[in-house]
Amino acid sequence: MNRVSYFEMPVDDMERATEFYENVFGWKVTKQERAGGPYYSVNTGSKEEPGINGSFFQKTEGWTTISNVINVKDIDWAIAKIQELGGQIVFAKCVINGVGYLAYFKDPDGNVFGMMQEDSNVHEEGGM
Repeated sequence: MNRVSYFEMPVDDMERATEFYENVFGWKVTKQERAGGPYYSVNTGSKEEPGINGSFFQKTEGWTTISNVINVKDIDWAIAKIQELGGQIVFAKCVINGVGYLAYFKDPDGNVFGMMQEDSNVHEEGGM
């Protein structure tokens, strides 16, 4: 089954967001170095508890709301099916080095989600 696996939250100030969420909810925030800029992984709790983890990234024009990301087995199949059924790809498939493939889509009602096909062996020059 293709499940929502994590969230991505755009923030204006990484340090402020880290302090806020760590102190209010006890989340553990860890800075990651990525070619695309600062990226902070967010652990929201124990694997034994229900819930998902996520990340913070720098808010930019066009990326101002939280996105949920769905794990998929075959991102190319999912992209084709989304387009066939009236959805739209809003961020083309890209490589996240050592993680996998990522794309964003808008469903027919205008809701935006990310999709991730995990593949730790994928690497591309200039990938995120």
